Amino acid sequence: MKERSRRTSSLTIGQLAAHVGVTVRAIRHYHARGLLPEPTRDASGYRRYGAQAVVDLVRIRTLAEAGVPLAGISALLAVPPGDFADALHGIDRALGNQIRELQRRRRRLAQLTGGDHLFLSQEVVIILDELRALGVSERTIAVERDGWILVTALSPELIPGLAAEKARQLADPEFRQLYLACDRAYDWDPDDPRLDDLVALMGEWARRQRAPETTGDGDDAGYLSMQLMTAHVAAAVPAWQRLRDKTLAHDRPSPTNRMP
Repeated sequence: MKERSRRTSSLTIGQLAAHVGVTVRAIRHYHARGLLPEPTRDASGYRRYGAQAVVDLVRIRTLAEAGVPLAGISALLAVPPGDFADALHGIDRALGNQIRELQRRRRRLAQLTGGDHLFLSQEVVIILDELRALGVSERTIAVERDGWILVTALSPELIPGLAAEKARQLADPEFRQLYLACDRAYDWDPDDPRLDDLVALMGEWARRQRAPETTGDGDDAGYLSMQLMTAHVAAAVPAWQRLRDKTLAHDRPSPTNRMP
């Protein structure tokens, strides 16, 4: 009789979940996190919950729905009533900091959609956009972009001069045709005889140029950056590597007359 009376004044885990409006799984999770005391089982092997469990679970659910992290809920449940408001303000400040951090990350992700602007200066971005307008393939532009990123990382002071020189070259219709020819050579076999004709055209164009050197031999950092950029561009495509080798053998070019 006493056992039956006790049962009528207590709830099973399913009944508790239904009354408070949470899932049984959530209650078990709260047990595992130490938020809700886990009662002992009765003679039938069932957990039985009393009135205090209902009150505690309502408080846990309300705080969780308000966005309070579970770790914060545990601290709040132990706070004396007089200090509860101050504790909530502390959690609110922490959430505010998290929101600002998430907003910063969102802005960063938005910048990523801007592509080139994330890594390169506006003057270089303009050059890449001009190449796209010219009809250069995205795979070639990707190699060029990586080359600019490399120099930007190693010798950022060179970028304004290099960008100005590249802009000057792109204003030359003959250079634009040579650039497009290098773009088409992307898929060529390294032994393709057409590379010899392209080397000759590039050599003739380079000899007619009188642009000043962008970096001097005494500028070790700048010279290294240019060498790495040129090597990177050439190594990206086997045909370009052979084109570079043939060009160097034909006539040592100015550092500003890089290919493609």
